Amino acid sequence: MTKVPAPGSPPPDSSAGPFRATPITWAIFTTVVVLTTAADLITKECAFKNLGMPGTSPGWTVINNMLWWRTSLNEGALFGLGQGMGWFFITVSVAALIGILFTVSCLRLWHDAILVLSLSCITGGILGNLYDRLGIPSLQWHAPLSREGDPVYAVRDWIHFRLDGVIDWPIFNLADSFLVFGAGLLLFLSFFPSTVAPEKTSTQNTSTRSPAKETPDA
Repeated sequence: MTKVPAPGSPPPDSSAGPFRATPITWAIFTTVVVLTTAADLITKECAFKNLGMPGTSPGWTVINNMLWWRTSLNEGALFGLGQGMGWFFITVSVAALIGILFTVSCLRLWHDAILVLSLSCITGGILGNLYDRLGIPSLQWHAPLSREGDPVYAVRDWIHFRLDGVIDWPIFNLADSFLVFGAGLLLFLSFFPSTVAPEKTSTQNTSTRSPAKETPDA
């Protein structure tokens, strides 16, 4: 006997098991990760190439009294937190990447699109900053004298937002922005979980009302 899907139900996906992401899910996830990581690394490279190491240039004013391009080196976490704990953050980053890849392997793009986008942005942000923490850009400290010539294992930041008398935001980069955006999407999903898989819920309800029919094999 061959089971015929109930009317309105999606066709079976032969490319993935019940707990395995489809190729399109991995394709979208990988594309967003590559784009966000590339955007972060390219802008960092351009900023440090044109503005130099921190303290060697006053930076560029983008919006008067509000926004500047100004280089900085951050040995801490997001927005300057946890200074001097580089190897701890490297370990946490690697653990987070493993957890994200495992989670994505259980997702479906059509049911979990927002979650896929969130995790891909977070992954891009992690990779962008991890690249710097590992010292891959091959920068050397130029100050203070006690560290002059030492390799830099710090995140390159270059965006400075400040409103006099209101806020002086720590200098950040695009990777930080992608991390915050991805975390914001996760927060959104925590408040509106029903938006994650409306199609899945609808399909389950349809299946309950209209059980699959059985037809004899030819």
